[in-house]
Formats: sequence, structure tokens, C-alpha cells
Amino acid sequence: MPSACPLDPRPGRTPVTAVEPRTPADPATTTELAPAAAPWWTTAVVYQVYPRSFADSDGDGIGDLGGVRAKLDHLAELGVDAIWLSPVYPSPQHDNGYDIRDYQDIDPVFGSLEEFDALLAEAHERGIKIVMDLVVNHTSDEHPWFVESRSSTDNPKRDWYWWRQPGAAGAEPNGWGSAFSGPAWTLDETTGEYYLHLFAKQQPDLNWENPEVRQAVYSMMNWWLDRGVDGFRMDVINFIAKQLDLVSGPAAASDEGSPMGAQIHDYLQEMHREVFAGRTGAHLTVGEMPGVSIDDAVLFTDAARAEVDMIFQFEHVSLDQGVHKFDPLPRNLVALKRSLARWQEGLAETGWNSLYLNNHDQPRLVSRFGNDTEFRYESATLWALVLHLHRGTPYIYQGEEIGMTNVRFEGIEDYRDIESLNHYREAVEQFDQSPASVLAGVHAMGRDNARTPMQWDASAHAGFTTGTPWIAANPNFPEINVAADRAAERSVFRFYQQLIALRHDDPVVALGDFELLEPEHEKLYAFTRTLDDRVLLVLANASDTPLTLQGEWVPDDISGAELLLGNYAGDGAAALRPWEARLYRL
Repeated sequence: MPSACPLDPRPGRTPVTAVEPRTPADPATTTELAPAAAPWWTTAVVYQVYPRSFADSDGDGIGDLGGVRAKLDHLAELGVDAIWLSPVYPSPQHDNGYDIRDYQDIDPVFGSLEEFDALLAEAHERGIKIVMDLVVNHTSDEHPWFVESRSSTDNPKRDWYWWRQPGAAGAEPNGWGSAFSGPAWTLDETTGEYYLHLFAKQQPDLNWENPEVRQAVYSMMNWWLDRGVDGFRMDVINFIAKQLDLVSGPAAASDEGSPMGAQIHDYLQEMHREVFAGRTGAHLTVGEMPGVSIDDAVLFTDAARAEVDMIFQFEHVSLDQGVHKFDPLPRNLVALKRSLARWQEGLAETGWNSLYLNNHDQPRLVSRFGNDTEFRYESATLWALVLHLHRGTPYIYQGEEIGMTNVRFEGIEDYRDIESLNHYREAVEQFDQSPASVLAGVHAMGRDNARTPMQWDASAHAGFTTGTPWIAANPNFPEINVAADRAAERSVFRFYQQLIALRHDDPVVALGDFELLEPEHEKLYAFTRTLDDRVLLVLANASDTPLTLQGEWVPDDISGAELLLGNYAGDGAAALRPWEARLYRL
């Protein structure tokens, strides 16, 4: 996460105007909602496809839209309601597509607009929505907007990005750091000014204070919605609003936290008016928002304010990080439970949670939170049950549904992620850390853990491609793959199918109140979901040893309760076996 980076407004900037809350099309999602009145996404499950690593249809070693189309039946059988499609726009691929050169086309490596339209139609035929990745905090430095902006100080698009004069002795305007290591400012030799990039230097930040920028983005969003897409996952969307009240300079260098400015709410409400208001259909908007609080999230997701439907927050996936991301700490179940429970409570009456433990930026959940060797099936299904029984919309990341694990490549040359590569180079070359210790951090926390090819079968390269993959498959693919899992007596895939069906069919799973039980227990994850007089109980032993069931939170006669789902054969009754999870109806 970048450090807080205050930016002062340039002369002539037109501020966005405050807006009045509109009456929403859907009533606010509260515990008082009748199931029939709840928005569609309360019973939905979203599946994230990282196209580059999902399935390759043409043998060039890179996943593509043809590969996604070929695997739609897999997703339909799983039962998901929507696909979140990571970026497929034209891009130089410095950050695997999150550096966009053209917002209204498809990169030839992934296919074409015609193939995208075919994917959209075929997904809709199966009842699956398509949600695009919206990356508008920054563009590629090869985007025509930035090419114009950097050409001269008086170019009409100069103010579409953040430009600043050098500081004393030619230094950066302030001390902000990039999320991908190094400073967040790069000097452009053509004009002698610095431009801001909270991420890679090839990803200059758009200036949302400029109304022309906002209108260009809204026009692009409308273009995709008119084409038939069903919504947007919005990349670091809270960073589009910068803290304008703070002046660039040395005083800002030590500030920590989010660069988010208060005008973010005005921007999102304006976006809703310009893009979504008055449209028919069931759309989804989810904002990725590093550094936000629960109070922030309530405002963002309050339906009456018309901003976004839900957000991705990062509190729970930051608990096992030490002084930086690549400094992993042991899993702390008590802290994890407290964090997730705080968000459940905070958004219980107003707003909505996104539920995730995996995505393209996070390590594999079974390796991070479970035991990926002796109890891989059990810990994969335990965390699936725990997460999907929270109140919110669950997100499944590709491969999660078969229990894919982290990869341990032998050398840094086997990795591809710009964040990991920059961290390794900086730690080894500038700070003289041992290569082995730095590589251990990449093994545990690097983003390529999630980006190795999807493991479809035991054939070459896990059935991902007939060519040479852009990144090697995890060597465990002969044992862990879709074909093997679906044929197994204990199938992670079939367990996910059952969880998705429960959310579709049981209003308690979608809308029930959440209550955490035994919050201080270091092995037990237990909670109830309650709607009217219906109660569900989750009991999960997140450890390698058996756990005796005892305490006030256990029903007097648990054997009399209905066991709806469990990841072991039979009911152990008085004890939970290692990594055992059970769902009861009381």
C-alpha cells in the first residue's frame, strides 16, 4: 500500500460538486429485509477469472477469452452467478494488464471484441453475469491521454494527470513511496516535471479533479454497459480522490495511511448518476479500497447514498504481515476472527460485505490459513465453509475450488510479478538482505502464488496450454487438478457446489444475523447465523489436532441437531477432528 500522499490543487481546477442522496432502486440491505426484497447479489457467488492464467485456447502460452469460453460449463456446474474478469484490455503488461493502453478494446493476446461478445452471450445463456475490471486510478504510460499529457506543459491533456515541479535540488515533490517499491514520482525529461504514480512508473495516476477525466471515464463505462456487461470491479477506486488540503513537500513524507480524499463520495455518487441511474438490469459495483475503515465502508455501501454495492477491504489479509508485506507472521486465528466479526457487525444494519480469502493479489488460502500438505482437502473445505457462511457476497478465485496451493519456485528468475521482482531487487541490492531470506518472503506472500496456470488435468503444463506457459505451472499439478478432484471421493469442487447451493436456497445463509462464539479460542472458529426463529451453527477446528466440543456455546444435545454439511464422513459428535468443519441447523 502506498504511503499517504497529499496533493495540492492546481490553478483553474474545477471541483466536483456535492450531490444529494438519491432514492435507491433497491431498499437498503438490513437484517429486517424480507428475502424477496433483498438485492440479487445477497444470494450470489462471484468467481474471479485471471484470464492470463486460466486457459489458453491457441497454444501461445497465455490464457485468453477462448479459454474462458471453453471452460464456461465448469463454472456453470460449480453454480456461480457472475464472473469477475480481470483486465483484458490492450496493455504493455508491465503489471499484467492493470496498466491499460486502451479502455475500449481487447488486447490481441486475449482475443478480440467479437470474441468478448461471444463470451458475454455464452455466459448469459448459462445465467452467468460478466463483471469487468475497471482500472481508472491510473492508465498505462502508453495510453494516448498520457502521451499527449507529457508532450508539453500547455497540452490540453496536461491536467489529466498529476504533474509537479521538482523540489529542492531537483528532488521529488514529496516523499511518497510507490506500492511497487521506490518513489511515487518519476521525472519526465521532456518537460522537466515529475508525474505521480502510486504504483509502477508505467502507471501514471489520472487527475480526477479534472471534470474532463471523469466524463471520459463515465463515457467508457457506459460503452461497456451498452455492450452488455453486468457491472464493474473497481481497482483501488478510493485512490482516485487525493488529499488536496495537504501541501506537497517534506512535511508530508512521514504521513502514513491512505491517500484517499474526502471527495471520493462525490465522485462515486456522480459516477452512479452518470452511468447506472435509470438503467434496467441487475448490475454489480464493487470497489477495491485499501485502507478504509468500517465507518467508511458503511458510507460507501449504504444503498440510500448510491455509491457502490460492496467493497473489498484489506484488514483481514494484512494481519499476518510484519514490517512489510513480504515479512510473513504466523497465522493468528483470534485476530482473524475478531477482524472478520468486526466487519460483520459494522455492516449488519447498513451496507454489505464482500467475502474473500483469495484473489490475484493474495497467496493461496489453503497454504496461508490451512495445512496444504497433510490436511489440504480438510483445510481447503474448512475455510470455504467458514467464509461462505458469513454474511456477504463470497468471491471464489480460480483454483480455489480444487484447493490449489502456493508455489515454491527455486529462484527469483522463475517469478514474473513486478511487485515481487522489485521487492527482491531492492531488498538484496540496496539493503543487503540475503537472497534466501528475501525469496522465502516471496514464496509465502508473492502474487505469483495466485497466478500460476489453472490446473485442469495431469497432462503437460496442467492442461493449461499446448505451448510454453508464460509462467510455469505449480509442480504439484499431477496430483492437484480439476479432473482428479472432480473424480475423487472427497472433492473440494463438490463441497463448493454444496455451499453455493445453500446460499441460493437458504435465506439464513444470505441474510441471517452473525454472532461470533468463543472469540478468544485459538483453534475453534464458531458462530451462528439467525433469521427469525431459524438458526445455523458453524463449528470449525482450524488446527492439526482433535478438539473436544465443550462450553456454553455447544447445544446440550448436538447429536439432535441437523448436520447440513461437513467435510468428514459421519459425525464425530463430541470432538472435531483435525481441520473439521460442520454446519448444523438448530
